[in-house]
Amino acid sequence: MMPHTEILVPFGGNSPIHELPPLILHPFADATGPSKLVESSRASLVLQGLLPSGDRTPEDLDRALLEGRYSELRMLFYVGKDVLRWIDQCLEYASRNPDLANPGVRFQSFAALLLQDAPVEVQEKLKRWGVNDYRAIFARGIALNTLFCEVPALTMLSDEFVLNYHRYADQLFQAKLSQSLFTSLHARQFRFELYSSAEYSRMLERGWEDEE
Repeated sequence: MMPHTEILVPFGGNSPIHELPPLILHPFADATGPSKLVESSRASLVLQGLLPSGDRTPEDLDRALLEGRYSELRMLFYVGKDVLRWIDQCLEYASRNPDLANPGVRFQSFAALLLQDAPVEVQEKLKRWGVNDYRAIFARGIALNTLFCEVPALTMLSDEFVLNYHRYADQLFQAKLSQSLFTSLHARQFRFELYSSAEYSRMLERGWEDEE
């Protein structure tokens, strides 16, 4: 998925290890989201002839598939919003750190770090959450936020786009990452933690209690 982008010379091996802000992911599914995803998967199997249709018409199946894909789009958009917030925080950290006074450290540097060389602990935590293809999820979330300021209503999008949004998002992310040259960052030089918003809130509450 990553584009072939020219990379500037990375930091030297003696660079200090930098502690980046934590990546905090908030709940992003509404109450009906999971059920729509399940119905969409079933509809897809029926349309492929792998499951019986029962009493559902082709129009019913097409609608279930469309609504499920739209739920996916919504969820990835909000994941991307959290990722973009984290990248902005990382850029702010870099701007205040003399060790990172490198014009090549930019948005693409931290996006590539997250997708290509995230710390092993972050990758393992995502797997424990059941997130296997996190690279596609984060990349598509970034792309959708590049395209939209807010999630548009389903009626504002063409059926063709919704059904194939992932293909458009993959191409858009490649274009985003290819906009400029950037310095390559590596996990051996940068560390960060991954939390769900609820998990992070509990951690803060424990810290406050310890101070009392």
